[in-house]
Amino acid sequence: MTGEEAVVTTTIDRGVALVSLRGEIDEDHAPALARALAATAASGLALTVVDLSRTRFADSSVLHALFDAQRAHRAAGVTLVLAGPLQAAVRRLFEVTGAASAFRMADCLETAMTP
Repeated sequence: MTGEEAVVTTTIDRGVALVSLRGEIDEDHAPALARALAATAASGLALTVVDLSRTRFADSSVLHALFDAQRAHRAAGVTLVLAGPLQAAVRRLFEVTGAASAFRMADCLETAMTP
């Protein structure tokens, strides 16, 4: 472990809402993630990208927040894209649960940022 603190941040980049996760994101951080994603769904922007490339670990609470966000984004007419590359533990979460097929996924942030 690098000791890097888990962080959820939101920025606007090129008219895209970008929610970036860094570190080990678990049930302690899922409420912040859920709030950030709810805000992006209501932002009026056409695209939200969740950057998971610097996420070393994510648990089921993160997956739950992402599913809730996907429903909210669909209802608001906003596209939600998850961007990698996914680190091993995060990739495993999506593989074991079968959740990867439920989301629009991009191999890298630049691809995800392109509508």
